[in-house]
Amino acid sequence: MKKILVLAVLTVLGFTNANAQKIKFGAKLGINISNITGDNTSSLEPVSAFNFGLVTEIPIAKKFSFQPELMLSGQGYSFKGSDGNIVGLNYLNVPLMAKYYLTKGLSLEAGPQIGYLLSAKNESTNVKDAFKKVDFAANLGIGYKLENGLNFGARYNFGLSNINNLDNSSSKYRNEVFQVSVGYFFF
Repeated sequence: MKKILVLAVLTVLGFTNANAQKIKFGAKLGINISNITGDNTSSLEPVSAFNFGLVTEIPIAKKFSFQPELMLSGQGYSFKGSDGNIVGLNYLNVPLMAKYYLTKGLSLEAGPQIGYLLSAKNESTNVKDAFKKVDFAANLGIGYKLENGLNFGARYNFGLSNINNLDNSSSKYRNEVFQVSVGYFFF
């Protein structure tokens, strides 16, 4: 985990030196609709939560940019037929997005993501030990950026790693999250 984060920071710093005048820094926030998929998940339903964090866009070429992010992301699931029985998973996610601009302002984005589980609760009970601390995912999305810095995005996060950490359980579960966000590049 530490090696991957150090590599991500070094990559960002390398791009920063090459394109320092064109780099944009900003923030974004949005809504997640999340669930887990995998073995024996037919009794689960999606939940809505938040996402917010910091964004940097580093131009690489005229139509191509690199966008690393540092996001707090509320995820989880609920049980069908239960009133309010929600398992809330809170992650610190680091998406490393490649952006390709189809036209001025309109972009497609894709990239890997690493997430670190900050907390996991079922109602008021701490269930963090039932989940692995690190989650790997892939993201696909679309975005639109106005010239004034305001931007909008929609993204789907496909969990790649098994997040189940229960002893004596061979079941595999993956996070899946649909995100809608609005952001602003300050400079």
